[in-house]
Amino acid sequence: MEITSYQVEWIRDPFQILTGKRYEFMLDLNIDEEDDLYTPNGVYIRAVYSVDGEQGKLVTYDLLEKGTDRLLEFDLEDEEEQELAEFCSQHWNEAEE
Repeated sequence: MEITSYQVEWIRDPFQILTGKRYEFMLDLNIDEEDDLYTPNGVYIRAVYSVDGEQGKLVTYDLLEKGTDRLLEFDLEDEEEQELAEFCSQHWNEAEE
């Protein structure tokens, strides 16, 4: 999985219902034309990452088609999901609060 660009934003929780902090990632991917996930418009991931104290975890993610925002009915492979979680753990602190 090749991430070509990304944005990260802190998700405000004004009522403090959730423990810890949540961050939304928008990650553009470079997908090979031979991959089942390939679409001519391109693909991006919308991911939510949670940080509570020293612990961080990937809460959820969706694969979407660029331009249409159509949800793609695919899941990442286990190693790709781990790679996504690792990427988020390294970049969540770039969000402005």
